[in-house]
Amino acid sequence: MPLETLPVISLAGDSTTLSRDLGESFKTFGFAMVKDHGIDDALIARAWALTAEFFALPEAEKRSYYLDGLSGARGYTPFGTEIAKGARLHDLKEFWHVGRDLPPGHSLSDSMPPNVWPTRPEAFRETFEALYAEFDAVGARILSHIAVWLGLDEHWFDPAIDDGNSVMRLLHYPPIPDAESGAIRAGAHEDINLITLLLGAEEAGLELLARDGRWIGVSPPEGALVVNIGDMLQRLTNHVLPSTTHRVRNPDGERAKFSRYSMPFFLHLRSDFPFVTLPQCISAENPDRYPVSITADDYLQERLREIGLKK
Repeated sequence: MPLETLPVISLAGDSTTLSRDLGESFKTFGFAMVKDHGIDDALIARAWALTAEFFALPEAEKRSYYLDGLSGARGYTPFGTEIAKGARLHDLKEFWHVGRDLPPGHSLSDSMPPNVWPTRPEAFRETFEALYAEFDAVGARILSHIAVWLGLDEHWFDPAIDDGNSVMRLLHYPPIPDAESGAIRAGAHEDINLITLLLGAEEAGLELLARDGRWIGVSPPEGALVVNIGDMLQRLTNHVLPSTTHRVRNPDGERAKFSRYSMPFFLHLRSDFPFVTLPQCISAENPDRYPVSITADDYLQERLREIGLKK
């Protein structure tokens, strides 16, 4: 199946068919596009408006929400901070992170700090708390279908992601007035987490690297989500489900004068989850690449250092 035929899959379809279609798309491409996810259109519209409003605030005001020592886990991360693993130049973006709030005294509090909320724009906290919960629920549904495709119980991932360290990122790629000596909006990279759910951006630019070495544009229909496999699920499945390299290229011509906004939800495991390769993903032809178990948080901290968010 050529990559140009990356299907758009309805989450409202038959459960057995849905598990098969999602699994095959993820195995083939590392990506899937899904519609009928159930996230409220009005909530999404408010989120887009508030994202643009926040990033239009004065630079000093935005930077007041940057918390040194948190590795970008919560609040604001300034323009030019993050760098793709192995890249020479930093990405042309700024972002805001919303995470999961835990009750006082929770056993995972050391790895999951409380959220930071701006005083403006109005209704920022309420909107993004609601959207975070919606993303969380849709992600769990998709993982249940991945579990079935892998031959696991549909609830296998439930305890693995309970109080998981998932992060919603509000992204702003500012206009690019001139060529930036080779820098691009987001350098070629793979995501760290289990799966990523991405609300489509109005401005094009997302591309994935096909197995034949071509860069292929990914443009979901209005309202659809792009979902991709992250390195944690690749590790857990011994590369049966691949974490595919992707990037956000710079726009051409007049479009370089426009901002680009996007909203990925990085669905993570619990911080204390121990990686043990799934037995059904190990064979003589595909021996276990990861015989030594580490926790999800150990893996995350290692990767945060690689992308410049942790010293």
